[in-house]
Amino acid sequence: MQNKPFNFGPVALTNTLTTNILNPAITSLAGPVGFTATQPYILLRHIRIVNKTAGAVTFSLWKGATGANAAGTEVIGIAKSIPANDSYDYYGLLRLDAADFLVGGASAGTSLSIQGEGEIGFV
Repeated sequence: MQNKPFNFGPVALTNTLTTNILNPAITSLAGPVGFTATQPYILLRHIRIVNKTAGAVTFSLWKGATGANAAGTEVIGIAKSIPANDSYDYYGLLRLDAADFLVGGASAGTSLSIQGEGEIGFV
């Protein structure tokens, strides 16, 4: 099966660093008779975080369990500062499976917005 283009956001980051931002899981895999549905995965290729304020604001992102930011699961920009009226771009390949959550937040609530794109596929 071929992956499909995918994007999310923009969404304002809160000042709670354990906020779930993105997860590909489907809550119900019930499907037609004779077919077993599988959980999708996301391949994030680009994330942009925009600071709309007149002051520097930091952000942090983790990949892990729901609502968790455990040591060792940091993935992008731990306390990374974005200058006033500027943005940060991440380019890479970050895979999120059904049990993976992109979790994070900012040092000041609703000062930063996050959006991204990549691909969504099925195992």
